[in-house]
Amino acid sequence: MSSSITISNLVKTYGGKRALDHVNLEVRESELIALLGSSGCGKTTLLRCVAGLTTPDSGRILFGGEDVTRMPTQKRPIGMVFQSYSLFPNMTVRDNIGFPLSIRGEQPKAVARRVDELLVLVGLEDRAEHHPNQLSGGQQQRTALARALAPDPKVLLLDEPLSALDAVVRDYLRDEIRRIQQSIRTTAILVTHDQSEALAVADRVVVMRAGGIEQVAKPDELYEKPSTAFSARFIGGRNELDLKVDNGHVALGRALVVPVSANLERARVFVRAEDIIRATDGEPARVEAKLFQGQTTRFYLSLECGQAPVRLRVDWASRDAADIEVGQSVRVTIRPENVHVFEA
Repeated sequence: MSSSITISNLVKTYGGKRALDHVNLEVRESELIALLGSSGCGKTTLLRCVAGLTTPDSGRILFGGEDVTRMPTQKRPIGMVFQSYSLFPNMTVRDNIGFPLSIRGEQPKAVARRVDELLVLVGLEDRAEHHPNQLSGGQQQRTALARALAPDPKVLLLDEPLSALDAVVRDYLRDEIRRIQQSIRTTAILVTHDQSEALAVADRVVVMRAGGIEQVAKPDELYEKPSTAFSARFIGGRNELDLKVDNGHVALGRALVVPVSANLERARVFVRAEDIIRATDGEPARVEAKLFQGQTTRFYLSLECGQAPVRLRVDWASRDAADIEVGQSVRVTIRPENVHVFEA
């Protein structure tokens, strides 16, 4: 059986509300797909259908061309990692990892050999004889990942596996998951609500909204060229502005002039924080707030152009913006080539 996945016209309803609304998706062999969206968008329901934990009302799921829509979970060639580690507290790391193989009746020598391989893969050789309560959160999650990989599954399913970890461990383990997935070339689906996580690890990102798919794209394409207003709003930390169209253009004083469709009365304009730059001939703006963030400093600016003030969130390199203080006036302009405009 190939490890490619075909999801065709999938529908799932709970209490009259569509959790999945005719979802179609192709996951290529050895690809890592990230399902990205806010709570209630349907991403976890979709993952559970692929895992066999939830049965769809209609539609089909194929693994390598074989219909698995009604196949029991235990018969699907999958491994799963959840937000909760679900390790056996009375077992060592070695025994936890080897458990799926032991219950299949594998020979002890074969189990030990496979566990040794996985301990090296996830970097837990020195923790093999420890119990879960002797491990950090990141080590427990790496144990859970190794256990999911023990039976050599064709498909790895990851349900927000990093959300319970602190920021430093989360970033490290995010990179480790990508390294491991690329080294073993397994097909994987990751559910997350964290855009930075999705953009960092996925070959393609699936943006979900209200039970449907809004956009499917490579991370750089999604970041640079969102195809809908929802994708633009959800990805990239953009400023969202509702501006009047005048003579086929939207404008923010001297900061921005962009042509738009002449038949629009108002437009929704999306501007990334890093695309707002200081310029001596730009539009004056007042600094309302300043937040130091390490390499960058975030500023909130107010532009007095138009009938009401326009507020912008801006990220500038800290070394270049150290002289700017709250209450000060700066002049800014916006890179027009990176601005995205949709009908309001």
